[in-house]
Amino acid sequence: MISLPRINPRTALAMVHDVAAAALAWVLAFWLRLNLDLPYEYVPIALHSLPVAVCVQAVIFWGFGLYRGIWRYASLHDLRRIVLAVGAGALAVPFALVLLRLADPIPRSVLVLDPLLLLFVMGGSRLAYRAWKEGRIASLNSVTAAPVLILGAGDAADTLIRELSAKRDWRVVGLLDDGALKQGRQIHGVPVRGRVDDVRRVAQALDVSHAIIAMPDASHTARRNAVGMATEAGLKVMTVPSFDDIITGKVTVSQLRQVELDDLLGRDPVVLDSAKLSGLLSGKVVLVTGAGGSIGSELCRQIARFGPAQLVLFELSEYALYQVEQEFGKRHPELSIVYVVGDVRNQARVEQILREYRPKVLFHAAAYKHVPLMEEVNAWEALQNNVLGTYALASSAARAGVEEFVLISTDKAVNPVNVMGASKRLAELVCLGLQQADGTRFITVRFGNVLGSAGSVIPKFRQQIAEGGPVTVTHPDITRYFMSIPEAAQLVLQAGAMGRGGEIFVLDMGEPVRIVDLAREMVRLSGFTENDIRIVFTGLRHGEKLYEEVLADDEHTLPTPHPKLRIAGARATDADLLPRLLDWLSRPDLPSADDVRAGLARFVPEYSGGNIVMAKGERVANR
Repeated sequence: MISLPRINPRTALAMVHDVAAAALAWVLAFWLRLNLDLPYEYVPIALHSLPVAVCVQAVIFWGFGLYRGIWRYASLHDLRRIVLAVGAGALAVPFALVLLRLADPIPRSVLVLDPLLLLFVMGGSRLAYRAWKEGRIASLNSVTAAPVLILGAGDAADTLIRELSAKRDWRVVGLLDDGALKQGRQIHGVPVRGRVDDVRRVAQALDVSHAIIAMPDASHTARRNAVGMATEAGLKVMTVPSFDDIITGKVTVSQLRQVELDDLLGRDPVVLDSAKLSGLLSGKVVLVTGAGGSIGSELCRQIARFGPAQLVLFELSEYALYQVEQEFGKRHPELSIVYVVGDVRNQARVEQILREYRPKVLFHAAAYKHVPLMEEVNAWEALQNNVLGTYALASSAARAGVEEFVLISTDKAVNPVNVMGASKRLAELVCLGLQQADGTRFITVRFGNVLGSAGSVIPKFRQQIAEGGPVTVTHPDITRYFMSIPEAAQLVLQAGAMGRGGEIFVLDMGEPVRIVDLAREMVRLSGFTENDIRIVFTGLRHGEKLYEEVLADDEHTLPTPHPKLRIAGARATDADLLPRLLDWLSRPDLPSADDVRAGLARFVPEYSGGNIVMAKGERVANR
């Protein structure tokens, strides 16, 4: 028994619609041709030719694939198919009527009117159905939807208007865009009412309290200015997801979110040399220490994109490693990943992992980095972890044949005034001291604060605001450099791909940001004023600088092919520095914090322990 192919009920309904449309168009063509009348003598002519016209057109519609599309998403592509099908039918129907000798009594104008009417009915019904499903017929003028302005009149605004109209939560009443050619124009019936800096005037005129920033591919400066003008106008500001998230399909344009600090302080996307990064990472075993931390975990995410043969995640914190394991198990099930619990100071454990997995590239992100915690009772532990741990890992990597070792350093290592910064400077010197002409390439990457990293000021401010304040800032003039975690990780990878060994790469951190301004922005973005959430100055802490530097006083930089990376021309190190340093760090007793600072002054001449930098070249004791 032959089984007939099963037809989707919606497809069958669409076919019935088009057959009915073909019949209706054929009768209407006669009616229009005969001056909105159908004399009795023409009724048999219309009825006898009707089955031929409808059958021919139905076959053509099927052949042109009109029933593969979904009416809910009818588009210009579907309309083009209808035009081609109707055009083919306009030629095929007269030919069939001639063969069957039914053409002579039919007015020729009917053969012209029929395809035009059919095109109108078929195309119009599909577009009307889509408009109805998207809610455009009723909801754009819904009185229950909240009025909103959209800043930006590009592709994102076009998609956003269509998607919001279906959700019935928002009623877009105007667009603002700086493009001169867009002024006075409309997108889906929504007018462009002015430039972005007209937001206050337009919002007041239309009684709008919300604005949406729909500029995902604009520069961060443009988006920051748009957010600033909208908030100054007293509007609650939302934004669409990032351009990368939209084009990768992670989210849709209409998944609005509150404006975050990254939108204001973030910077333009990093352009990566994919060919060099593929050469560095693809098909190789890559090991990342501190893989559960903010930078370490982001490095792993970025590395996974380049298809390493195996990714080894080395982390001391069991819980942090567990969290990363849960994430990567879902996101990268195809990737070979090893999750290793261990301490970089445990050289036996490090050598065991290096022997077993034989990584070719190693990123060292594990470190103690919290300045006040490392300044007093934990000073010796900071040196043991950041310096001795780096030596244990780096020396083992050199013996194991690791091709490239990348150390994650910090701007606090420049002219350090605290133990943490000095310890990272010594870690840099350790890597420089281990560099051999034909051995492992040791590369250092130095950068400042990253937005939202563990222990950074931003999560602290967010928690303080949630608790009702106050927000605590140490000094009204304190500044820091900031970049996003993904940007920092991408530039670390780029530096690793460019390095030849022995360099200290300095990331372009942009302009420094006053921490008090950061606090004010976060209060404002949370929907409060400084009358609601107070900002309190608590005084600089031990080892804290008013400003950070990216170069020491005796360093200069050299350009690289990448605009956001430069190479620090560091001073030469003493040949006996490494043996003396290791001898000091291996002492059996536990020195006091004062003894640690005294020792650091011997090994890092630019270190000024216990001082606060007030301005360039000016220091004041804080002890």
